Amino acid sequence: MKKLKGAIKKMSKVKEAIEKEKTKEGLPKEAFAIVEDPDDPETWKLPHHTEAILRARDRLDIEKTVDWDRMPAAVAALSRGGYRGERVQASAEDIIRAARHLARHYEAAKKPVPDTLGALI
Repeated sequence: MKKLKGAIKKMSKVKEAIEKEKTKEGLPKEAFAIVEDPDDPETWKLPHHTEAILRARDRLDIEKTVDWDRMPAAVAALSRGGYRGERVQASAEDIIRAARHLARHYEAAKKPVPDTLGALI
């Protein structure tokens, strides 16, 4: 019973810390390929992880939290044609850094890197 109470108390502290953390769309800054200002969620762009990233940090393989349903949109947003006709508003350096970041996820999952990313990196 003591162990259960301890575990519940620890879970409560983790939940409290997560609730205090800044998020956008329920996701922490680590879930975005572009983070211009870590303290301003409005500058976080290209979400590509699931909410599981909140629990995964420091414990699980972060690659297991990649949201493969969102990845094509994030990749397209980096291209000149953009996602639904709009390219992400970011500096050239941020776009290249984001392309490298997303390409690493594809490589880690042993998936082919999309040509869009290959052209940027």
